[in-house]
Amino acid sequence: MCAPATIRATARGRKTVTTNSIEVAKHFDLVGLVSIELHVFLLDILTTLLYQTDAYLRSFAATVAAAEGARVALDRSAFFPGGGGQPHDTGTLRAGDLAWEVSAVNKESGVVWHELRGGSVPVVGSAVTAELDWERRYALMRTHTAMHILCGVVWRDYGASVTGGNMDLLQGRMDFEFETMRAELVDEIEAKINAEVAAERAVRVQILPRDEAFAIPDLIRTKVNLLPAGIHEVRTVEIVGLDLQADGGTHVDNTAAVGHLRISDYKSKGRINKRLVLTVS
Repeated sequence: MCAPATIRATARGRKTVTTNSIEVAKHFDLVGLVSIELHVFLLDILTTLLYQTDAYLRSFAATVAAAEGARVALDRSAFFPGGGGQPHDTGTLRAGDLAWEVSAVNKESGVVWHELRGGSVPVVGSAVTAELDWERRYALMRTHTAMHILCGVVWRDYGASVTGGNMDLLQGRMDFEFETMRAELVDEIEAKINAEVAAERAVRVQILPRDEAFAIPDLIRTKVNLLPAGIHEVRTVEIVGLDLQADGGTHVDNTAAVGHLRISDYKSKGRINKRLVLTVS
């Protein structure tokens, strides 16, 4: 359902979003000068994020809730939309005999949008099935858990917080506020993170009320707290016995699944900030 809305605008462009209950006209001025008097459309389309509770879900059924150009929003999705340094998933969407490549995924205001290739997109209300590119997803899961192992070891043994990071398939980099870091420590840290892989530690995910989550010591491992002030629940990822932090990405369920780790590069980014590049076998 949508709240009643009217839009009056001075505009030289128009984009239409089709939903299962209303056609929403988004008016916009191409040079960025907009005169608008409006009551905002409140679209009741929130995607159920299946990946948050089951990272191993490879395929799922859903309904097309909205369509815009070459992209569709689904009522539920296992596609990770990207965020926190982890790239988005890709895969395939099917409706009957028709199929589309899911080439990109992003989340906007609680809605997961899937960019499609392969002709006209499925109409709103269509029942669809989706399948993830599992080789890509699983590589990202292993890599993300590897990054948490590195973060956990560096925090536990050296007390250094994270100042930045990013990842791709089977490789990631993490920056630390680690003034005493030196090249001679690299082999020591590498041995420690591989010991955590060999320890076969369970990886657990929970979604907690905000107040309960923030009662956990050292939940935020980044130098700056990046969690929006308005969120009411916090998803946590725990490597049992090593690391517990707020996180929205996908992970393997045991450190043994990560595989051998190698610190493939070390860089000093200044007097305090140091960078470690991690490669997953």
